Amino acid sequence: MHILLLNEYYPPDTSATAKMAAQVAETLAQRHHVTVVAGRPSYDPDARYPYALLRRDIRNKVSVECVGSTAHSRHQMPRRVANYLSYLALAIPRALALCPDVILAMTDPPIAGIAGAFIARLAGRPFVYNIRDLYPDMAVGGDIVSASKWVARWEALHRRALKQAARVIVLGDDMRDRILAKGVAPERVVVVRDGTATTLAPAQMPERSDPIVQEIRHGFPFVVLHAGNLGFYGAWDTLLAAAKILSNENTGFVFIGDGANRAALESSARDLPNVKFAPFRPVEQVAHVMMAGDLHIVTVKRGLEGVVVPSKLYSTLAAGRPILVVAPPDSDAARIVVESGCGVAADPDDPGAVAVAIKELRAQPARLAEMGRRARETAAKYARVDELQRFVAIVEDAARPSRA
Repeated sequence: MHILLLNEYYPPDTSATAKMAAQVAETLAQRHHVTVVAGRPSYDPDARYPYALLRRDIRNKVSVECVGSTAHSRHQMPRRVANYLSYLALAIPRALALCPDVILAMTDPPIAGIAGAFIARLAGRPFVYNIRDLYPDMAVGGDIVSASKWVARWEALHRRALKQAARVIVLGDDMRDRILAKGVAPERVVVVRDGTATTLAPAQMPERSDPIVQEIRHGFPFVVLHAGNLGFYGAWDTLLAAAKILSNENTGFVFIGDGANRAALESSARDLPNVKFAPFRPVEQVAHVMMAGDLHIVTVKRGLEGVVVPSKLYSTLAAGRPILVVAPPDSDAARIVVESGCGVAADPDDPGAVAVAIKELRAQPARLAEMGRRARETAAKYARVDELQRFVAIVEDAARPSRA
C-alpha cells in the first residue's frame, strides 16, 4: 500500500524527529511504498539548499518530497512559526495530490496531526497519529503560550483529530494516560517506545582517561551530565539549584547540547563554577559523552509528564550508564528506571532531594556500577528494531479496513 508520512523535519535535517521519521519510513518501506512530505531543512545550516518549490529524492527506498517552506533559524519563535505555516500551506495540497492509502502524521509542526486528520477526511483514507510531543499541552505547560480562546480552539481541533485517528501511537504509558483522558477509545491508543538503537558493549566504551572524555569532564572529580535538548520541558531551575548546593563538593554539572532554554540557563549559571555548557559532540563521540558522565540526567518538569517523553533515556540505557531521573514518579522515565534498578528518581521541585541523591550515589561507586549493568539489561527489553516492527504492524492494521 501507499503510505504518506507527514513531518516537517526529515534528513538531512538533524532534529530528533527527523531521525525517528526516517527510521519509521525506512522500516515501512521494506514492505510498502512510502512517501514523506517534509519541508526545507532548518536545523543544520550545512543541510540547507537554494529555494525550490518541490524537491524530490529517493533515499533507502523512501520517496522524499520537500516542499518549498521557509527555512529560517528556529531560535526566534516568529520565524519558526513562519516555517510551520509555509510548510503546511504547501504540504497539504501536495499530500492530497499523492492519493495515498493511509496518512501517518507526526507532531512537527505542532499542528501536523490536525493537518493529517484534515487530509485524511478529504481523501477518505484512514489516519494514524504518532504523537512525539503532546500539543497544545506542551506549549501551555512549557510556558511557550498562555491559555486563551485560540489555544482552547487548538485543543478542540486536536481532540477531533485524536478521535478521528484509527490509531494513536504514543511514546509511553504516561502519554497514553493523557490521551485517554481526552476521551479517545482505549483500544485505539497504543504505546510504541523509541527504544534502544544499539547497545554499546563495554569493550566499545572509551577509557575514562581518554583525552576526549577528560575534555568533556572539565576536570571535575564527579560529573553529573545532561546530553540533549535544553528545551522547555526540563526541571532546569531545580538542577541549577542542586548544583549550587553541591558547588563546594567536587561535583560538576555538564550540559551538552542546545535548545530554546540554553541562553537563559547559561545566564542563570554564570556564578556557578561547577556548571559547564558545551555544544553537541559529533556522532562518533557519543560513547565518549556517555563515559564522561558518572551519572546521567533525564528530566521532565512537573505537569509535563506524559506531554513529553525523553527519548534520551534509551541511549543512556544502551550505553550502560546510571541514571538520575528528575521528574514526577508517575512519569514513564522514572517508572522504568526505578523498577529496573538502573538509577533513582528525585522530585523535580526539590533541589535538596536532587542534591542528596547525587551525594549518596557519588559515595557508592559499587552501586553506580551495578546500576550501569542493569541499564544494559533494561536496554535489551526496549530494542528499537522490535518497537519499529510493532509500529509497522499497527499502521498495517489501521489501514486494513480501507483495503478490504
